[in-house]
Amino acid sequence: MIIKNIKVLIGVIALAITFTGCKKLELTPENSFTDLNYWTSQDKAQSVLNTAYGQMFSSSYFFYNEATSDNAYNGRGDIAGSASIAAGTYDPSLQRLKNEWNNRYAGIKTTNLLLENINRVPDLSDEVRNRMIAEARFLRAWQHFQLMTWFGDIPLADHDLSLEEAQSISRTPRAQVLQFILTELEEASEDLPTNTEQEISNRGKITKGAAIALKARAYLYENDWQNVVTETERIINGSVGSYGLFNSYEGLFLPENQYSQEDILSLQYVPELRTWGEFFDMAPLSAGARLNALAATQELVDSYLTINGKAIDDPDSNYDESNPYENRDPRLTNTIVYHNYEWQEAGGGSHIIYIEPGSDPDEPLDEYAPGSSKTSTGYYTRKYFDPEHQSGLASGLNLMLIRYADILLMNAEAKNELGDFDQGTWDQTIGALRDRAGFTDAQALNFDSSLNQAEYRSVIRNERRVELAMEGLRVFDIRRWRTAEDVLNGWAHGAQFGPSSIDDGYLRVNLRTFDPGKHYLWPIPRDERLINPNLSQNPGW
Repeated sequence: MIIKNIKVLIGVIALAITFTGCKKLELTPENSFTDLNYWTSQDKAQSVLNTAYGQMFSSSYFFYNEATSDNAYNGRGDIAGSASIAAGTYDPSLQRLKNEWNNRYAGIKTTNLLLENINRVPDLSDEVRNRMIAEARFLRAWQHFQLMTWFGDIPLADHDLSLEEAQSISRTPRAQVLQFILTELEEASEDLPTNTEQEISNRGKITKGAAIALKARAYLYENDWQNVVTETERIINGSVGSYGLFNSYEGLFLPENQYSQEDILSLQYVPELRTWGEFFDMAPLSAGARLNALAATQELVDSYLTINGKAIDDPDSNYDESNPYENRDPRLTNTIVYHNYEWQEAGGGSHIIYIEPGSDPDEPLDEYAPGSSKTSTGYYTRKYFDPEHQSGLASGLNLMLIRYADILLMNAEAKNELGDFDQGTWDQTIGALRDRAGFTDAQALNFDSSLNQAEYRSVIRNERRVELAMEGLRVFDIRRWRTAEDVLNGWAHGAQFGPSSIDDGYLRVNLRTFDPGKHYLWPIPRDERLINPNLSQNPGW
């Protein structure tokens, strides 16, 4: 809650050990201090900024946001509130809502403390000071953007709120918050280095390209197509940095290829010092997982095209329901683990993942079984599995929040909505993504001038779904497209392991409800409104 965060001492900067860069900082914060004695060195100011980086996002949200969409199902517990949100059974008391609100305002408070005190730090060069201010402004804009996207109107905290302000502040109109975010990002970008100017020791910190990429995403979520084109083309034409597609979709998510030209903004991790462990509950059990809590839905699996670029329900796709994973978009194999999947092991070698009940010739570790600790949908996850993992599948692999492929997809979508989608745009965006993915059939790679705008809208949206699958972005797409009531009402399904008399044998794994009259915005957390009566509630709640 905002009031709680007002009372938090800045001594929490001991969390600086979680700094989001690759450079280990050996800082020992004082146990106690006051505003008068704290701001005495660059290292101390940096430790506050490090804390703001650490408050930016979490691996839990990164993965389990996917389960709030039609792409995945949280079948064990209610991790990050994803099961409740997807099923439409939550209310303003849901812990995820309170955490999202509290943690993001805590992050905003940290940035505001830095911004209001950094000029007191002696012997700080103008260049370093301006860069740190720009990073803090980006992080403050990021937090406001996340809050605005979920809750709509939110209290705008452009300075460190006093206790009195926190107890009485009202929600700022969303349009005003958006303008604040856009202005902050543009002005911050002027003092940020490009990715090619960034020193190796600062790798992982905010860059000019990251600021413009977030600005593009903000415009995307507003359906402001012309500005999406403007901002994405600043990135594509190289005016804010040097970016491009990494040459391998599979390799992009492996530890040896971190900080590639595709990585624009990432959550930073350091093996042994700062790790994430979600794959302990996502990977096949035979690969070292303890159980399965997050699995892809059949709806996501069905969205992958066949190798000739056709949807599986197209009569020309050559899709074989009895052999459903053959001749499909290669990104399916790079993302999702299905029955008879050949699991590649670290150091060479492989083993087959048997998921269909009764198929494993040895010990049935991964086979689907209702009510068990195994997959609830008949699928496991491969994308972001770290072959260099530590005990419990803990990983120090960075998680990309914005990557260049997303920029290309934004550009393609915006140009199509403006009626400007042509072969040049196709070749630069969708065609390039499919080529990188491993398509070779001309029907999948070539621009089809016979398709109209609505047909290309479907193509681009589906391309976005499969390219970014299991990266936590799908929920924001179905919300901005206003298609959530279409895809989040009814049963989410799993593999064809059930009785043929029910949904042709595809498992019914989760019954979902989405009310367009209320669910497009999260409710303001109940506890916040009890403390501050000036916080109004969203419609329907």
